Amino acid sequence: MNTRITVQTYAGYKGDERPVSFTQDGRTCQVLKIVDRWYDQDHNCFKVLAADGKTCLLRHDLNEDEWEIVESRDTKTG
Repeated sequence: MNTRITVQTYAGYKGDERPVSFTQDGRTCQVLKIVDRWYDQDHNCFKVLAADGKTCLLRHDLNEDEWEIVESRDTKTG
């Protein structure tokens, strides 16, 4: 899938620490919960529960400073 998105983040003492909402195709969706997160040298990944009922995998490319949705699944249907 890998769709580029705009992400609004919580900026704590470490900078952009976690996503709080994201915009895709002109529609903004709030992040209700971060289910999981992991980090590597080039990317930060966040599995989130979004306000639209979907579970999404958001990936931040640290070298390019770009965000994308790697996967999106309707939580109600699995």
